[in-house]
Amino acid sequence: MSVLVNKDSKVIVQGFTGKEGTFHAEQMIEFGTNVVGGVTPGKGGQSHLDRPVFNTVEDAVKETGADVSIIFVPPAFAADGIMEAANAGIKVIVAITEGIPVADMIKVKDYISGMDVTLIGPNCPGVISAGQAKVGIMPGFVFKEGRIGIVSKSGTLTYEAADQIVKAGLGISTAIGIGGDPIIGTTTKEAVELLMNDPETDGIVMIGEIGGNLEAIAANWVKENGNKPVVGFIAGETAPKGRTMGHAGAIVGGAEDTAQAKKAIMRDCGIHVVDSPAEIGVKMAEVIG
Repeated sequence: MSVLVNKDSKVIVQGFTGKEGTFHAEQMIEFGTNVVGGVTPGKGGQSHLDRPVFNTVEDAVKETGADVSIIFVPPAFAADGIMEAANAGIKVIVAITEGIPVADMIKVKDYISGMDVTLIGPNCPGVISAGQAKVGIMPGFVFKEGRIGIVSKSGTLTYEAADQIVKAGLGISTAIGIGGDPIIGTTTKEAVELLMNDPETDGIVMIGEIGGNLEAIAANWVKENGNKPVVGFIAGETAPKGRTMGHAGAIVGGAEDTAQAKKAIMRDCGIHVVDSPAEIGVKMAEVIG
């Protein structure tokens, strides 16, 4: 089992014929993802990577039955791409694009509220269900099948956690990179909840970073509703206050935004917090029994 994407997902690529779209679509196909086509306005009717190209998401959905879309559209047009996908009936939208203006994402959040759609990202590595489907830019070979879910704000730490989990003799059910922007589609808590409700996920790794309150909200939800062990890590221990670090959302605005404060909250909520990503796999193996 997995959440969000699996071997039956029919995936289209928005920005299919561009450099990034082409490279990562090839990687996704090689992984075994069911990529059924792509969208590049003005290139409809062409073929790319032996898949059809469509002018609009609506055309792609009509022809292929696509239910998942991954977006490699430049920042200025990415919000329109997300809304177009939602309007066409796509159920899971993965927005890889970094640098989408905050004002645009406010419009997107308002537009898709109430719709039957899950937005992952933007500014994220995507979603991968080991052995089934990769809808993102992560190195697929790191992710071996298993029963541990990963939720992470950081792309590279998603891969690192997966590597540590596999080295500890465990494997991955689904890893969700939620993205590091101030406004994202799926929060830490929502992603943790998906994995907590997945019958074939036995434990969850939750990776956060300085800035915002997503980890605190998730930790309190786990305290009230969790029935599986959660191992947590917060990046940015040495970040100077008031400086954005790596991600647009990674900026300490108040006392509870620091790594130390977040780790204290997580520990109080029963999460097994580690101080180094190198300890994630060992700790999970220990707490899962």
